[in-house]
Amino acid sequence: GVDLVFVVDTSLSMLAEDVKPSRIEKAKLEMKSFVKKLKGDRVGLIAFSGSSFLQCPLTLDYAAFFLFLDAVTVGYIPDPGSSLREGLENALRSFPKEEKKYKSVVIFSDGEIHEGMLPSLAKKASEEGVTVYAVGMGTKVGEPIPLKDQTGKIAGYKKDRAGQVVVSKLEEEVLRAIAAETGGLYFAVTPGEREIELIHQDMKKLGKKEFKKQLVVER
Repeated sequence: GVDLVFVVDTSLSMLAEDVKPSRIEKAKLEMKSFVKKLKGDRVGLIAFSGSSFLQCPLTLDYAAFFLFLDAVTVGYIPDPGSSLREGLENALRSFPKEEKKYKSVVIFSDGEIHEGMLPSLAKKASEEGVTVYAVGMGTKVGEPIPLKDQTGKIAGYKKDRAGQVVVSKLEEEVLRAIAAETGGLYFAVTPGEREIELIHQDMKKLGKKEFKKQLVVER
């Protein structure tokens, strides 16, 4: 198989519901669908907002991966913001260093990222043999970001400093550029998850290496 790290945006804008049930929940559903297609590939998970966290290291244990994935929510990482650079750097560190192939990253984000250094980071990923794919979560029309109370009811919407309701929109440019730089693909999210099938098919060009796993029983 190949090594595949999912990098998921958990910033506040991922609560927007222009993608049902919400951007973050749709991203989790797509990752589950993706992993169910895999056979023999190792998968890992990184969550990011203002900083990033290796939620699940590379593993062949898909059941464990799903447990780690279920725990990911918006607000999971307390640092505000949306630093894809942090998430991508963490992803590159999580791969075996000795190989220059069989490595891929799939990003799930709405692309609302305002930071430099991403072009150089994409170049570094390419040099290390990492192919980056991206799925844009949201729509170009966008929606306000709902703020919910403890019962799950909408208590209001995120506002800017001037008191205006913030409308969060899908920003594709950065995601598209990173994927192109590394030989990967970019797709906007769809209800039918067609993008998952297309990325899965394209990943076959990466080839496969042999993994072994060992089960240890501790009493």
